[in-house]
Amino acid sequence: MLLRRYDTTEWFRPLYIGSDIWQNAGFSMIIYLAALTAIDPSLHEAARMDGANRFQRIRHIDIPGILPVITILFILAVGNIFNLGFEKVYLMQTDLNLPTSEVINTYVYKTGLQNAQFSYSAAIGLFNSVLNLLLLLTFNWVAKKANQSSLW
Repeated sequence: MLLRRYDTTEWFRPLYIGSDIWQNAGFSMIIYLAALTAIDPSLHEAARMDGANRFQRIRHIDIPGILPVITILFILAVGNIFNLGFEKVYLMQTDLNLPTSEVINTYVYKTGLQNAQFSYSAAIGLFNSVLNLLLLLTFNWVAKKANQSSLW
């Protein structure tokens, strides 16, 4: 019987992404359900009377009703895109998956605290924060121009 050897480098990303989806699904579900409860039920009643099926009601009532919430959560996620969660990455990191699992936060930790290059690691952390801020401002501006919904 021939068994295929699975290298741990190919499984790091799917495991990390799957665990992140599982970790954030509950919070996102609560936010979206709260946004859905803010939609007036009489809109659904009127659409049902006009003969709209479930998918038409979702497309024309529900999605436009929660679009500001979708936009805000998307902007917040984009502004945090380079912060992958140091703790989870560092705990999942081994010598075998190091080429795949090395991210900016773990590199800053290893450079600054383990190699004692404090100024270099501080510069990398500052550059990471500036990139996050630029992405946040850019996507906030795009969202404001696209549908008048933004953080500020």
